[in-house]
Amino acid sequence: MHVARGRNGLGLALVSAFAFGGSGVAAKPLIEAGVDPLHVVWLRVAGAALVMLPVAWRHRALVRGRPVLLIGFGLLAVAGVQACYFAAISRIPVGVALLVEYLAPALVLGWVRFVQRRHVTRRAAVGVVLAVGGLACVVEVWAGLSFDAVGLLLALGAACCQVGYFVLSDQGSQDRRSGATTPDAQPPNPVGVIAYGLLIGAIVLTAVARPWHMDWSVLGGGVAMDGTDVPAWALLVWIVLVATVLAYASGVVSVRLLSPAVAGVVACLEAVIATVLAWVMLGEHLSAPQLIGGAVVLAGSLIAQSATPATPSGPVASGPGDGGAAGGSTDSATEARLPAGPATP
Repeated sequence: MHVARGRNGLGLALVSAFAFGGSGVAAKPLIEAGVDPLHVVWLRVAGAALVMLPVAWRHRALVRGRPVLLIGFGLLAVAGVQACYFAAISRIPVGVALLVEYLAPALVLGWVRFVQRRHVTRRAAVGVVLAVGGLACVVEVWAGLSFDAVGLLLALGAACCQVGYFVLSDQGSQDRRSGATTPDAQPPNPVGVIAYGLLIGAIVLTAVARPWHMDWSVLGGGVAMDGTDVPAWALLVWIVLVATVLAYASGVVSVRLLSPAVAGVVACLEAVIATVLAWVMLGEHLSAPQLIGGAVVLAGSLIAQSATPATPSGPVASGPGDGGAAGGSTDSATEARLPAGPATP
């Protein structure tokens, strides 16, 4: 049973990484056609929020039961990551911003180890180190370093928002693992949390992006994708339905099934997927260091996956706000569970 859950969780995390990875390929032609990057983000989040409105209504009890979780998810996992990333790339190279943001898995391990005081296996840590190192090759961080302090801080802000996403998405999982059965102790529906997170994120981004200044006529025409004319609305539909709704849903649902090392490192695969898709669909060719870096990221993921215990032996010590230490025994291989993080647009 635990093996099946692990496989399902890994499959969902890979779907999420692929969906997030395809967002840049669809968004870049829109940006090159004249749509401001922040407006693309607003279209992405607001469109997904509209799609998820029925889900939000179905899970409206979350508004009363978990208001802090919903607000935090909307501000951090949706608006925070997107806004910080785009602000960062306006000041520093995209590769540098992406690498700094994907320090989040390492920051998550720090959170789990030093804040929640949970055990993190050495193999999991090695997997994250390999993935981050491989990511440096994938984005070719040496090709245009710019140490703008504000830009680096904004990219680090995006990474911290990802950590917040990891933590918030797993809200309530400890209650389930410890055997809590009361209604208030049950973990919130992850898809419901996504729906309200998108709604809150859309409201925040509306104030920041000011979409009433956007050139809407671009969306009614065609845009160039590696020399091929593609309807702008088709790319927008992909960004909303696949790169946002499917990506967030599969990523957060996988939280219940994966360990932090696996989820965090699999999230790094988004950069590899995005680079490959850009090579195939946009004609942006991969260099030898990028190919090597992609292999290293995959190796890191496999190492982290092999570090996942087959069965948990019991709940581990609780983190801040959990009301004290959880009962039961712990095992040196037991790890806290956190989800694959959201990707940059």
